[in-house]
Amino acid sequence: QVRLVESGGGLVQPGESLRLSCAASGNTFSIYAMGWYRQAPGKQRELVAMIPNDGRTNYADSVKGRFTISGDNAKNTVYLQMNSLQPEDTAVYYCKADDRRGGTDYIVWGQGTQVTVSP
Repeated sequence: QVRLVESGGGLVQPGESLRLSCAASGNTFSIYAMGWYRQAPGKQRELVAMIPNDGRTNYADSVKGRFTISGDNAKNTVYLQMNSLQPEDTAVYYCKADDRRGGTDYIVWGQGTQVTVSP
């Protein structure tokens, strides 16, 4: 079983940066993609960025050019570098892992970390 633990959220001012980390543990060999979603109050959870094992990243249009996702396979960790943060980036950020075991795909979520961007 895969477990995810996020860290790095906080309160920043517009234009500042944050880096989120997500460490995977357990049966990490079955993970084939990891990434980040976010959910703002009153809104649906949405994709921020994903990075599959082949390294081909995928970003939401709203964060392209500002956010960068990267992975460290040796540490089973994925990072989200967030630059030029804006108030509309305020949300709970969730780490997600796509996991395949026994021919069945599973989705694993972390507990979430709050990011607040406010003057």
